[in-house]
Amino acid sequence: MEITTINAETLAKGFLAGAKNLEAKKEWINELNVFPVPDGDTGTNMSMTILSAAKEVGSLDHLDMASLAKAISSGSLRGARGNSGVILSQLFRGFTKVIKEYDEVNVQILSDSFQKAVETAYKAVMKPKEGTILTVAKGMANRAAELCDETDDLIFFCEEVIREGDYVLGKTPDMLPVLKQAGVVDSGGQGLMQVMKGALDALKGREIDYSFVTETREGAAKPEGSYNIEAQASQEIRFAYCTQFLIMLEKPITTRQENEFKEYLETIGDSIVVVADDEIVKVHVHTNDPGMAMQRGLSMGSLTTIIIENMKLERDEKISALKEKEMQQTDLPSAEAEKEPPKEMGFISVSIGEGIAEIFKGLGVDYIIEGGQTMNPSTEDMLNAIEKVNAKTIFILPNNKNIILAANQASSLAEDKDIIVIPTKTIPQGITALVNFIPDSPAEENAKRMAAEIHAVKSGQVTYAVRDTVIDGRAIRQDDYMGIGDAGILSVGKDLDAVVFDMIKQMVDEESAIVSIYYGADMKEDAARAIGEKVTEAFPEVETEVHYGGQPIYYYVVSVE
Repeated sequence: MEITTINAETLAKGFLAGAKNLEAKKEWINELNVFPVPDGDTGTNMSMTILSAAKEVGSLDHLDMASLAKAISSGSLRGARGNSGVILSQLFRGFTKVIKEYDEVNVQILSDSFQKAVETAYKAVMKPKEGTILTVAKGMANRAAELCDETDDLIFFCEEVIREGDYVLGKTPDMLPVLKQAGVVDSGGQGLMQVMKGALDALKGREIDYSFVTETREGAAKPEGSYNIEAQASQEIRFAYCTQFLIMLEKPITTRQENEFKEYLETIGDSIVVVADDEIVKVHVHTNDPGMAMQRGLSMGSLTTIIIENMKLERDEKISALKEKEMQQTDLPSAEAEKEPPKEMGFISVSIGEGIAEIFKGLGVDYIIEGGQTMNPSTEDMLNAIEKVNAKTIFILPNNKNIILAANQASSLAEDKDIIVIPTKTIPQGITALVNFIPDSPAEENAKRMAAEIHAVKSGQVTYAVRDTVIDGRAIRQDDYMGIGDAGILSVGKDLDAVVFDMIKQMVDEESAIVSIYYGADMKEDAARAIGEKVTEAFPEVETEVHYGGQPIYYYVVSVE
């Protein structure tokens, strides 16, 4: 069946189907990231960007081409996350600039829309790089222009455009050697192709579920609305202590003895796990009297690996943290605060980990946006933060190269305040920028100084590989530790401490004065300080500092100045 025109309703279904297909494939797209780090998030960023627009489309009361175009453009623009998400939003922005002028779309209009989409996206990127989503989009737009003189059939037109997109996508490894080394195609381009293929399915009349589940910032599905902190706070904890220990048996216990032990534990607690073999019994129980459980265990042998955690205290600390977070992110300014005159300059910083967030606050940051590697904040997140900072000029520190475009996009959308984005690509660069801020200097001078000084700091971070790959000729195996510097992989190995030290050794030179080590949520302070001492021994002329960062995914973040 030949289709020569589509209306707003059909185009909306195509857009929603494209969003649905991208959402379904996001984890697969995440795995295409060149660096085999556990925070590969291109698919997630693109999915959350398009879902923001899908939500706007789904809430339209009156569906015509102009309102559809506005919903797609505005929703994706404000929901854009990461470089790939921002570029996708710009493609939609250009696309909708053309379609909003028509009641129905044909091959020629669709081709013009593709041309405008590519033009808009290329303009949004300061230094466009070929072999990326931009190249794939351009290839499809060029093919669309060729097809205008060949057919009026939209299905044939879209099939041919998608075929060309797949062909160009397959060529991206030839354009970017880093893709060829890793054995992957461009993840952003693959994400775009999934949008196109989903839309084609809808155009062909395939049955599609257009409903969506709201995504949280962490990417997990949950119902609309916020968590109920008060309900969590009032939840009864019947047994306060999570108690775990091992019994080193004096002699093997019988099945009857094991069952009797479990029955006894049931009289003093719940959440009971008892696993026994000939030499060891592993015990887990929630109880109000850990001593009673351990005393009974002593009748069978000696105890080791004893862990007792106060669940009420942990619950109270968690609730306190949630309330503090909610107050920071959702409370409206008080009437008294609204009356206060704005200060001249303020700061917004993206941060990972409670320790690093505290460091930023201590350096004068007014508002912290949680994000970074594990979840890139959206343009909307930036705009919300801008609204909450009572200052005439606001500096934004993205602290991640994948967040700079979203920050710039927020800057262009903000009203009534001057927004200056300092293009910090790492946490250490953000800290350096703040250290070089001089309150009495004009905003423009501070911006120049901070932007210049961030290049004087070297950054490194250590994580693990999620798959086998080859980068810069270096073979990396799944679960290897990786030390990643500003320009690429610095060290790889099976020993974490050795990888960290080797990375730092390559970062330090004759001009280095300070090495700062920020240890993550999964690391112990003693281990971090041991590395600091080793650095001091190797480079006695360099001052070494060790700080708690609390960042996830990355065992260590290091700066050398």
